[in-house]
Amino acid sequence: MSQAAKNTWWNRLCEGSYRASTRRLVREIEAESPGVYSEMLRDLETPLEPAFEREMARHLDRGGFRAFVPAETLMPAMLQRFGLEPGSVAGHASYPSLRGNCNACPVAGHCWGAMRRDAGVDECRAFCPNAAAFERLAETA
Repeated sequence: MSQAAKNTWWNRLCEGSYRASTRRLVREIEAESPGVYSEMLRDLETPLEPAFEREMARHLDRGGFRAFVPAETLMPAMLQRFGLEPGSVAGHASYPSLRGNCNACPVAGHCWGAMRRDAGVDECRAFCPNAAAFERLAETA
């Protein structure tokens, strides 16, 4: 067997094994090192291996990691997408409701991935349950 053929099947085997174990790896990090896992979720800038990052987002969308508070990590980044300063919105009467919507968001993992890749306002508008409210606040700011 040639070295090129061996590398091909070996690479496929390694990649397949990694993909198959990524879900378990995310769950194990969450269970064994919740502090580290929490830091990883709060860090929207440090690059992660793409398959691992996708699995972390899926895990959040499936309701994983109950200690993650989307309004603390994702809402400030989302507000900036809409041209708002988090500090200026915190005093608004609708702020508790906006936080509640964010914390109950069914696509928090999708949002986490979008904030990590610096998604624009048009993309965010398509999935954020607070988008219309953020736009109204931006108009009055």
